[in-house]
Amino acid sequence: MAPQREWFEKDYYKVLGVADKDESKEITRAYRKLAREFHPDANPGNDAAEERFKEVSAAYDVVGDETKRKEYDEVRHMGPAAGGFGPSRGGPGAGGFNYEGGDISDLLGGFFGGGRGARGGRGAQRGRGPQRGADLEAELHLPFREAFAGVTTSLHITSDMPCETCRGSGAKPGTAPSACSRCGGRGAVDDNQGMFSFSTPCAACGGAGSVITDPCPTCRGAGIERRPREVKVRIPAGVDDGQRIRLKGRGGAGRNGGPIGDLFVIVHVSPDPVFGRSGRNLTMTVPVSFAEATLGTKLTVPTLDGANVTLKIPPGTPSGQVFRVKGRGVAEKKATGDLLVTVQVVVPTTLTDEQREAVETLEAAMPAVSREHLGV
Repeated sequence: MAPQREWFEKDYYKVLGVADKDESKEITRAYRKLAREFHPDANPGNDAAEERFKEVSAAYDVVGDETKRKEYDEVRHMGPAAGGFGPSRGGPGAGGFNYEGGDISDLLGGFFGGGRGARGGRGAQRGRGPQRGADLEAELHLPFREAFAGVTTSLHITSDMPCETCRGSGAKPGTAPSACSRCGGRGAVDDNQGMFSFSTPCAACGGAGSVITDPCPTCRGAGIERRPREVKVRIPAGVDDGQRIRLKGRGGAGRNGGPIGDLFVIVHVSPDPVFGRSGRNLTMTVPVSFAEATLGTKLTVPTLDGANVTLKIPPGTPSGQVFRVKGRGVAEKKATGDLLVTVQVVVPTTLTDEQREAVETLEAAMPAVSREHLGV
C-alpha cells in the first residue's frame, strides 16, 4: 500500500509509548491499555479523551499490522528524505525533504506501489477515492426520571444515505460502473522518471478507477441521497444534562465506498418537581414545621428507584440541615451516588388569633436569643 501523509508526520511508536524494537505482543499490550483508558464509553463527553483514543487507534492500525509496520519502518529509516520526524539539515523551514513538485507521498509513491488510496495525499484530495461520511449531531430531550433510569428511544433525522435505487453504486439499476480504460481501474497513472515514480490521479475518472456511463436517475450518479430516517438510541441510566453520546457508524453516508460517519446525540434533561442532581448525588428539599424541627420527627421521603425511606430528624434540627441516604443516587460505572435531603423550616406568614396567642406564650417561655456578638 502507499505511505500515508501521517506516516511522515507522526511517530506512532511514541504515541503508543513503545520502542520501535518492541515485539508485536508488547505493542498490542500497550495499545489495549491506552484504548481502555481513553475509550469514549469510559469518558462520556470528554472530547480530549476521544481525540486521544482516535490517535492511539490510528497508531495501532499501522504498527499493529506487520505489513504496514514494515513499510512504515522503511519510511522512518529513510530519514529526512522521507519528510518526517524532524527538520532536514540542508533545507530551509521546519519540514523535511522539500519537494517542490508536490506532495512527498507522490514522490515516494513509486517505492510502495503508487499513490492511490493514500489518505490525505494529493490523490485522495484531488481524486474521487473513498470518503468518510460526515459526523452528525442531534438533540434529544428527556424527562428527569427517564434520564435517571435509562431509556431506548428513536430519533428522526434527515441525512445523506446510500441511494435506495442504485444501492449506492451510482449506476442505473441493471448496469454497473465500468473500469476506467485509461488507468485500468487503478485511479492513478504513473510517470516514471529515473529512480522516482510519480503518481497522479487519473484525469479520465478523477481518481475513482471507474466510470459511470449510465447514471442512476435518482441520485444522478452520486450514489447517495438525502432522506429522512429513524435511528434507535439506547440512553444509559444516569445520563446528565448536556452529555454528548457517540453512536459510531450512524452518521452520514460515505462516498465512493467510504465508511459511514458517527452520530453525536446531545441530551437535554428536563427538571423534576421533586428531585435535583449534583454530580452522581440526587437532591431533595423537604419542608418541616418549627415544632417538628424543635421537637424532632420522622420523615418519609420518596426515592427514584420506587421505594420510600424514613429519616429520623433529631430535636433542634436547624433549617438547611442536610441528611444523606446512602446508595439512593445515580448509579455510575465506578460508584453509586447518594440522596441528599435538605430540611427547610417553614415559617407561617399568617396566623389566627389563637395561633398568635400560642406563639406569644411560647416566646415568653423561651429564653431570649443572644445577639451580643453583633456589638450593637
